[in-house]
Amino acid sequence: MDARGASVELHRHRIPLGLTMLEQGWITPEALRAALDAQRSTGSGRIGEWLVRQRSATEAQVTRALGRQWGCPVLGLDLGVPEDLTSLLPRFFMDAFGALPFRVAAGKILYLGFEDRMDRALALAVERMTGLRVEIGLIEGSAFRPAQERTLRASFPRVELVETSVEQSLAMALAAAIEDAQPVEARLVRIHDCFWLRMWHSLQSGPVPTRGSIRDLIAVAAAH
Repeated sequence: MDARGASVELHRHRIPLGLTMLEQGWITPEALRAALDAQRSTGSGRIGEWLVRQRSATEAQVTRALGRQWGCPVLGLDLGVPEDLTSLLPRFFMDAFGALPFRVAAGKILYLGFEDRMDRALALAVERMTGLRVEIGLIEGSAFRPAQERTLRASFPRVELVETSVEQSLAMALAAAIEDAQPVEARLVRIHDCFWLRMWHSLQSGPVPTRGSIRDLIAVAAAH
C-alpha cells in the first residue's frame, strides 16, 4: 500500500511535452521557443496551454502528445456519465488528483480519466477497492473540465476526514470507525500520504455501490 510519490517520480523521467511534439512534427522549433518564452515571462501556464493559446497546436494534438508522454490512450466521454459513478471514488480524491471515473463497461472495467497527469497509484488503489479492472487514459481538457465540475457538484457517499502524524492515532481512528459502523465488509488502501477506508453497511449487488450503502474515511498522514 506504500505508493507515496510514485507518480511524481515517474513523471520526472518523461520526455518534455514540447520535445515530444517536436519529434512528431506537430510543432516547429520556433513555435516551441515562443511558448517557452511566454511561459518564462509570465511565470505561469503549461507549455501545452501556451501552444494552443498561440495557435501553434490544437488541443487534440497536445492531448495526443500527453498520451505518448504517459504511455496511455486518449479517451472520449461520449459513452460515460460521471455523475452516476460518484460512489466509486470520494470527492476528495477526484478533486485532489484530478481524476474522473466516467464509465463502467460490462460490469467489470472502470474507465478513469485524467486531464494532463496520470496517477497510477490512485488507479491501483481504486482497482483494489472496487474490484473492477481500471483502465486509465487522458481526456481533452475542454471535455474533462466541465464534466469534472458537474460531477463534483453531485452527491457523494458520507465521508469522514482525519489528519494525524502519529501511526498509533491513525490505527485508533480506523479501528474506532469500524467499531462504530459495524460494517458487513471493510477495505483499506493507501494512496500516497492518504489511507482510504471504505465500509459497506450491506452487501453490494452490482459493480457500483449505492451511496447510502457505504461510508468512507480518509486519513491523511502528515509529512514527517
